[in-house]
Amino acid sequence: MNELLTNIYDEYNRYIYHLCLKLTRNQSEAEDLMQEVWVKVIRYEASVSGVDHVKAWLTTITMNTFRDRYRKNVRRSKYMMNQPEQLDVPILDLVPNNEISTEEKIEKTEITKIVQEKMGQLDGIYQKTLWYFYVDQFSLAEISDLMKVSIGTVKSRLFRAKARLKEILLSDVDLADTLLPA
Repeated sequence: MNELLTNIYDEYNRYIYHLCLKLTRNQSEAEDLMQEVWVKVIRYEASVSGVDHVKAWLTTITMNTFRDRYRKNVRRSKYMMNQPEQLDVPILDLVPNNEISTEEKIEKTEITKIVQEKMGQLDGIYQKTLWYFYVDQFSLAEISDLMKVSIGTVKSRLFRAKARLKEILLSDVDLADTLLPA
């Protein structure tokens, strides 16, 4: 290691460690993260001399390294489970199924029907606003152009329409029991 890197290490080592500890909330993980950060610093040794704000540069490297580790762990935990050495289940059972089950599809269809029926009880202007935004998926600007009103008006209509639709849904006792079991 050259003298510049040695000086940077001496000056910012404690800072990087405490930042890593703050991010990971675990001493051993903080030490691992810090080691990865310093490996990256050494790898990009040629860039160090052109850096104006070393502390900010180190902070960025630390934050990016932490994010990368976090994303990798999330990806790994999504597709792998902690299992004993010998598995009693087929390996394909461990792969998550991202498809919606038949029950979920039916439930979604039923809820969609109920919400659309209750939307029919709203004033026409609120019905149109909700429909354009959620069903047709128009932007606020597009709805504003279609309805020839300001974006602020579209926002307030959306807010009022959602609040009114919620009131209508919750006022239906049978529906409230179905959707919100006690």
